[in-house]
Amino acid sequence: MFLGSLQAVAEVIDQPPTEDVRRDLESALRYFSQAAPKHTADEEESLFPRLRQMRNPEVVAAFSRVEKLEEEHRFAARLHEAVDHIGMQYLSNGILADGEIADFRRSVASLGAIYKQHISVEDELIFPMASRMLSASEKQEVANEMAGRRTVRLITDLSGSRT
Repeated sequence: MFLGSLQAVAEVIDQPPTEDVRRDLESALRYFSQAAPKHTADEEESLFPRLRQMRNPEVVAAFSRVEKLEEEHRFAARLHEAVDHIGMQYLSNGILADGEIADFRRSVASLGAIYKQHISVEDELIFPMASRMLSASEKQEVANEMAGRRTVRLITDLSGSRT
């Protein structure tokens, strides 16, 4: 959704921002500066290390893809820095130079290409594999670490399911 907002802004960034464009850009920039790093940490600090410890052939074979995901995280972070910098200038000044417009559009297009493939690998390979391979206690540890990054407390009811 937030990538779609950036893509929509990229189409009109050569014009002064309307209130809708301003609101959408602010929301997208806030999401990518606050939530996206937590998602990266969820994978790189909680999920991937647990998977790396496994000696299962399926997990070992998948790790070339995981290493690519980690590279994409770093590349996407640099693109987000550029988008954030240019986006904030746009919000402040209401206008950008032609080079900045081109850089914003190029960065957003690159993010779109990265995320399309990235999300596909996560949803079709990594997350299903982790669901099958991690024990219930490992999954709970990952969930607790994720919640901690978000200052959320997981509550377990008497039946043992999370709420």
